[in-house]
Amino acid sequence: MVKYIAKRLGLSVLILLGVSLIIYVLIRLMPVDFIENKILAMNQGGATVPQETVDALYATYGLEDGSFFGIIKGYFNWLLNICRFDFGTSFKYGLPVTDVIVSKMGVSFAVALIATIFEFMIAIPLGITAATHQYSFRDYLVTVLVMIGISLPSFFFGQVLKGIFSYGLGWFPISGMVEAGSSSTGIALLFEYIHHMILPIFTIVILSIGPRMRMTRTNMLEVLNSDYIRTARAKGLKESKVINKHAFRNTLIPLVTTLAGLLPSLFSGAIITEQVFGLDGIGNVALQAMNAGDIPFIMGYNMFLALLSVIGVLLSDLMYAVVDPRVKLE
Repeated sequence: MVKYIAKRLGLSVLILLGVSLIIYVLIRLMPVDFIENKILAMNQGGATVPQETVDALYATYGLEDGSFFGIIKGYFNWLLNICRFDFGTSFKYGLPVTDVIVSKMGVSFAVALIATIFEFMIAIPLGITAATHQYSFRDYLVTVLVMIGISLPSFFFGQVLKGIFSYGLGWFPISGMVEAGSSSTGIALLFEYIHHMILPIFTIVILSIGPRMRMTRTNMLEVLNSDYIRTARAKGLKESKVINKHAFRNTLIPLVTTLAGLLPSLFSGAIITEQVFGLDGIGNVALQAMNAGDIPFIMGYNMFLALLSVIGVLLSDLMYAVVDPRVKLE
């Protein structure tokens, strides 16, 4: 086990280096230029920016050479700073990249974690009951929920919920995390956060349970048709024991695969949902940084997600050995 983990960690370092190079080159090739946008804003304000100032700005931000060799040089400079645990300063926000990520991560993580818990609590039992009652009303109800989750875009469903529960009934706030001019503290502030987060969480849960239910149902049906399940029933085992002990454990094996994407999803932020509900989360901040061509922040944010993805894949592989004793990690 230790040898396997060490080998995977060494491979992960190579993967992260390759990912970082690809991301950096793609960012430098984007049509969005932070300096150009800054100069345009200065020109719109009535100022005339001389070429010397433009060149000085490009040199200050390390973007003076846009050639292939200049991009590669910029990448190795960035990599050298990373080795010193220096992720740079965000162009747009003027703060260290790590400070921006940490300060905006809480909202996104809280929304994603709560939504994920409800997603598993709802999707897995419904998927199991749909498989054990195939072609019944329960099965058709799950199929409808699956179609809703797959078909509805988050920006549309979020706006529908806002139209009904915010604009129409007035039960929930329209956007943001706190009311304008709010002076709440302590428990009152916590309840205000919760009140603002209900609709975003509900949006994510409804649109996420569909694929999870479909996967659970499909895997459960495949397991229920296995020979060892028929043998267990022939031996007179209770149906609840057949389902919960024998069938469900083998259904977990494909579900464990989703752990690889679960970890980064908790920290990446729901970009569209945060835009719809005006949440000051990391997804919303990352989108604004992308539009502004904020290279240090985009690199730090994406490499953070890449690291979480690598860790998630490793944890997923380790969990295989937990849910399936036949799997041996060497």
